[in-house]
Amino acid sequence: MSENAESTLADAALPIVTDRAAKRVSQILSKEPDGAMLRVAVKGGGCSGFQYAFEIETAKADDDLVIEKNGVRVLVDPVSVDFLKGARIDFVDDLIGQSFKIDNPNVSASCGCGVSFSV
Repeated sequence: MSENAESTLADAALPIVTDRAAKRVSQILSKEPDGAMLRVAVKGGGCSGFQYAFEIETAKADDDLVIEKNGVRVLVDPVSVDFLKGARIDFVDDLIGQSFKIDNPNVSASCGCGVSFSV
């Protein structure tokens, strides 16, 4: 397999940031210092074992994955990348409210409130 084909296959498994999510991240970061980025991470916790965390960062670690979409940068640490392979990071605005939503094909179960999950 060529290096380009391997790279394409690897990229296909990376998390995807939707246009809606990028737009909302841009709105949030416009109130932050220049160079601010959104970090998406998977942390231990919740009733199902794992939960997502969203934080504003002004610096990236050397081993962070940087996803660039429509002028915004989303950081993902190497451990979280494994949990987020093939995931879609979106922003929803519905009757219940506004929130970031992650559609993650690796999730095997989630809790009733939808905050935590297991793989």
